[in-house]
Amino acid sequence: MKDMKEKFIRFMQGRYGIDQFSKFLLILGVVVVLLSSFLSRNPVGLVFYLIGWALVIYCYFRMFSRNTSKRYAENQAFLAKTYKIRTFFSQQKNIWKQRRVYHIYTCPNCRQKIRIPRGKGKIEIRCPKCSTTFIKKS
Repeated sequence: MKDMKEKFIRFMQGRYGIDQFSKFLLILGVVVVLLSSFLSRNPVGLVFYLIGWALVIYCYFRMFSRNTSKRYAENQAFLAKTYKIRTFFSQQKNIWKQRRVYHIYTCPNCRQKIRIPRGKGKIEIRCPKCSTTFIKKS
C-alpha cells in the first residue's frame, strides 16, 4: 500500500493538481451527468451526458497537466469571475452564524445593517452612519 502511495506521489510531482476551478468542473460535470439520467429518453439527455463527461475529463486534464502557469492563470480568472458570488455566500454564512447571539436590523433611512445583542428588551437604536434613531426589540 505504501509503495502505491509513493508511486502516485512521484507521478504527481511537477503536475498541477486540484484547485477551485477543478473542483467546480468536477462537481458540475457529475451534476450534469446525473441530470442527464433523468432525461435519458430525450435526445437532450445524450447532449447533457456528453457535456458532463467532457467537463469531468477536462477537470482531470487540468489536474494532471504539467503546464502549471497556464492552469494557475485559468484558476485566477475563474476566481476573479466568481468573486462577487463567493463573497455574497460568505457574507450570508457569516450572518447566519451571528443570528444566534445578535439581531441584525437594517436602518430604515440609509439601509445600513446594524448588529444588536439579543436579550436586551426594547431598545432605541441609533444608526452609526446617518444618526437615525428607531426602536426595536432585541
